[in-house]
Amino acid sequence: MALVKREIYQHLLFLAAFLPISGVFCFSELFFIKEPHDVTALRKEAVILDCQVHGETPIDVRWLRNGAKLAENERVYLLSNSSLYISEVESRRGDKSDEGFYQCLAQNKYGAILSQRARLTIASISSFTTQPTSIVVTEGSVARFSCKISAHPPPIITWEFNRVTLPLTTERITVLPSGALQIHGVQRADGGNYRCVGTNIANRRRSTEATLTVTSAPNPRLPQRPRIIAGPQNISVSVHQSATLECMATGNPRPIISWSRADSKSIDVYHTKVLGNGNLIITDIKPQHRGVYVCRASTPGTRNFTVAAANVTVLAPPSLVEWPESLTRPRAGTARFVCQAEGFPAPQITWLKNGERIHSNGRIKMYSSKLVINQIIPEDDAIYQCQAENEQGSVLAMARLIVVMSEDRPSAPRNIRADTVSSSAILLAWDRPLYNSDKVIAYSVHYMKAEGLNNEEYQVVIGNDTTRYIIDDLEPARNYTFYVVAYMPMGASRMSDHMFQHTLEDVPLRAPEISLTSRSPTDIQVSWQALPDKLSRGRVSAYRLSYRTSAESTVSQIELPGEKTQYLLENLQPDTIYLLRIAAATSIGWGEQSAWTSHRTPKASSAQVPLSPELHLEPLNCTTILVRWRLAQRNSAIAQGYKLFYHEESQPESAPLQLRASDHSHTIGGLDPRKKYHVKLLAYNFIGDGYQADQTISTPGCVSVRDRLVPPPPPPHNVHAKTNSSSSIFLHWGRPAFTSSHAVNYTVRCNPVGLQNASLVLYLQTNEQSLLVRDLQPNTKYEFAIRLHIDQLSSPWSPVVYQNTFPEAPTLPPTNIKVTLIEKDTALVSWKPPEEAGLSVTHYTILYASRNEWLTGEWQLLQREGSITMALLENLKPGQFYLVKVSASNNMGDGPFSHMVELTARADPPSGHDPRLSRGSTHSNAFSDGFYHLDQTSMTGITVGVSIALMCIIVCAFIIVCRGKHRRKPSAVKLRSEERSPPASAAGRPGSQGSAENAHVRAAVMSQNHFIDSKGGTDLIINSLGPVEASSERKSKCFSFRVLKSVKDVQKMKRGVASFRPGSAALTYEAERLSPPRAPLGRPGDSEGSSGSEGSHATNDSGRFSQDETEMTILSSGPSGSRPSVTVENSEEEARRLAPHGQTDLRLVESVEELRCRQEAQSGRPLLSLSQVV
Repeated sequence: MALVKREIYQHLLFLAAFLPISGVFCFSELFFIKEPHDVTALRKEAVILDCQVHGETPIDVRWLRNGAKLAENERVYLLSNSSLYISEVESRRGDKSDEGFYQCLAQNKYGAILSQRARLTIASISSFTTQPTSIVVTEGSVARFSCKISAHPPPIITWEFNRVTLPLTTERITVLPSGALQIHGVQRADGGNYRCVGTNIANRRRSTEATLTVTSAPNPRLPQRPRIIAGPQNISVSVHQSATLECMATGNPRPIISWSRADSKSIDVYHTKVLGNGNLIITDIKPQHRGVYVCRASTPGTRNFTVAAANVTVLAPPSLVEWPESLTRPRAGTARFVCQAEGFPAPQITWLKNGERIHSNGRIKMYSSKLVINQIIPEDDAIYQCQAENEQGSVLAMARLIVVMSEDRPSAPRNIRADTVSSSAILLAWDRPLYNSDKVIAYSVHYMKAEGLNNEEYQVVIGNDTTRYIIDDLEPARNYTFYVVAYMPMGASRMSDHMFQHTLEDVPLRAPEISLTSRSPTDIQVSWQALPDKLSRGRVSAYRLSYRTSAESTVSQIELPGEKTQYLLENLQPDTIYLLRIAAATSIGWGEQSAWTSHRTPKASSAQVPLSPELHLEPLNCTTILVRWRLAQRNSAIAQGYKLFYHEESQPESAPLQLRASDHSHTIGGLDPRKKYHVKLLAYNFIGDGYQADQTISTPGCVSVRDRLVPPPPPPHNVHAKTNSSSSIFLHWGRPAFTSSHAVNYTVRCNPVGLQNASLVLYLQTNEQSLLVRDLQPNTKYEFAIRLHIDQLSSPWSPVVYQNTFPEAPTLPPTNIKVTLIEKDTALVSWKPPEEAGLSVTHYTILYASRNEWLTGEWQLLQREGSITMALLENLKPGQFYLVKVSASNNMGDGPFSHMVELTARADPPSGHDPRLSRGSTHSNAFSDGFYHLDQTSMTGITVGVSIALMCIIVCAFIIVCRGKHRRKPSAVKLRSEERSPPASAAGRPGSQGSAENAHVRAAVMSQNHFIDSKGGTDLIINSLGPVEASSERKSKCFSFRVLKSVKDVQKMKRGVASFRPGSAALTYEAERLSPPRAPLGRPGDSEGSSGSEGSHATNDSGRFSQDETEMTILSSGPSGSRPSVTVENSEEEARRLAPHGQTDLRLVESVEELRCRQEAQSGRPLLSLSQVV
């Protein structure tokens, strides 16, 4: 007998090993040949929903509508091939309507399978949600009408002009599938009445008429920068459908429309085309077409453009990438099915057993892509289906689990008993199995909560030496179910019978959280939420409310029944801080009291301030709280905004958050788990702060490995950020493959890179796998991180991704526009960047035109890079009046132009005038004529500066005169006219040695209206009337300067010639007897040239002199009292001595002409000057 059993057992082992391999290939007991699909039908029309099944007979087929069994009748019944026939589709309200989701359920002896879901929709068309409106446009511009209508199936939109149908597309007219009508190059004949017509299989509807009025365009038309009047909108399109992106722009000249992708990828030219004058159509759209598309409108021949962007989301139905496989497992073993699907939005995975949805329990656990069955029992032998579904559809895959039985295993443990020990412990006992008990090596105790679904089962393994065990980690006042399994080396026994037992009550774990509001200055409304079962640990029988003022120690107490959740404290003092707390009790006793919560009663005033809002707090996860509120309807005062305060218990109150009057919710993120927070909210208006509402809330714990012996879920993966506009960024991410099928929500963290203030970090909540983050700053780099929350578990933050928002197009023009005429045909225009913080400018556009060109709209255009803030306007026509304006641009578009600045180009100067003089005069007149505009502040600054400069000149002149008087002796300045030197021709003779040694030559000083160009080295003397002609006329003045340019100049002066030469100044001189100079006229090392200056290449004359050098040239009389004299010969010898050393310039020195003038005044006799000698 034992041998027979051993052979049977070996055959079973072989079968168990073979079936997992062959199960996939051999399982063909039941499957669908045809499944139902979505149908749209007319009312009273007949419909057939297909369902054909193949498998081992007999096969029972049933139909489900919206998950419930469908009853057959004479109008709705099954055909011979199991398809469903509806003779007349009804569209009544409620359950009598045939609309809904249909599924076919087929069953035979192996199990049951469920078909995919099919939707039956009755065709309909509603009234227009958006009607076209009348517009007025100018001739030659663009016109646009739009309409919207809700219908199923989607309607075909056409337009009528004066009740005549327009073609869908012509050279000037385009009708978009979205319902927009575009007319380019509007003509007079386009004026009239337009209306929209929507048509589908259900009906046809016409909109109200709108009138297009065409007015005459200005002649000539003024130039206008491009402007997008209808840009693309964010859209979601199902795969294989068509997407229309509208882009309509206006401008003069007519702008050119182009498209690109924000991610720099090329646009699929095989599936895209341009409709009309710039609209983009994507046909047979696929997932790779999703992204941000940018429309750009550019002015032809220029770099002026503006852009608009939109995000295209491609919706895809689920498709399986991994299918479950059929398995064969022994009893008490473990089976694992895997199923993965993709689609957009991400599909939800559910598991079915014989066509019915599976719920998690102690043995069966579901994760997002896995189904795990522990402790397999014979009832687990069934057909299992994986169903992936999203908004676009559903798909199913199936597999079978075959359970193999073994006869050598022990029988189940017997006589299960449970006794309650305390509020958290139960003693479980049992008897050994009836058969093969001697082969038992261990027992496993399984227990779980008896109430509710998806409860988690816990397991404890103990040795075979005992049949008793105390489970001591239970919750108070809860019912539990228990069973025991015996193990032997060959496998496990069947489960024992289930035993139910409840734990005792205990005192509440903590007090409820209270909310405080005031309806008047003398009351406080106290409300609280009932404690959950986990915290109450039994039925709450009573509450105790304690309160006192902050200035008193006497505590008042009120006991309330356990059914109460609110109480109104009355007859309180106005404008007083009260402290309140509460405690709860069960039949066992009182629990712990809450911490004191403060609340200030309102002031006793007749001012109409807002009453306290109704406040609701909800923990979204262990670090985030959702705050919601609304003002009571009896609130007569209008709120201008809200102030939200929150702080952790025992921490000081922080500054409030300012919220808008339109806000009714706010998310507080970045909190600590397992902490209690106080939240206060009040509304305010122009009178002051309103009544406040106070509430406390505790954040739940982020369950970790220590808490639940399971790891936290992984963070979201494949986080991507795409810039949508200058103020929004689109985020999307992937859900981890092994998160469970429970509800999942996400926290998105967003902040600018480098943010220092942590309170400004933005936390956003969503249960989708994508989010459009709005209200961001333009041209700013942001960082994003995402974490997942499921079953009170929170994942770590995902890796940070960075993304920049688009820069915003300039909204202000450049400032401080100045135009200066620097030549007769050239002007310099300068400006400052627009006064916008963080604005990026890529280039500037300068438009200028003469008056006649401006009238005809013919502007001349210049562009400069964004780092340049000036430009030259060349080839201006003399005598013309010009207008100039500037605008700033960047990659997002062009900014407005500045106000026009006026400029007059002067006419050609009269003949005979030097051209350089003409340019200087023009430049001067440009200021005097008012074209270089100066404001009052500039004029005041110039006046003050000139006054200070004049004062400095006067002080310096006074100091120079005083120092000259101090250095000379009175006896050394006696000069007589009868002892004059001979003429220059005689003084220059070789025999006049004594005279030659004391030679000194001076340049005559010009009148106060004359100017000498000593810096530039020109040959002109200029006064207010023009150039001064060369002459040898004597100029008698009190200051004299001399410039010796070269040896030739000295030789000419020796011959008594005074003339104007290029590179020399106008000269006069006089010869006087002088004592030998104290220092030489110049040293080679002292010459200071400016050879780079225009007009001074020949002389290298710098045009500079210093007071110290001048003082060295002042001659003092000797002790003999002889008159000083000047000869040219000594200067000639000095020039020859310096010439070999390369010294071609002699310094400009100050003359002693002032001294001569003073001596003339003292003696009454005229003294010689150089001009007299000549």
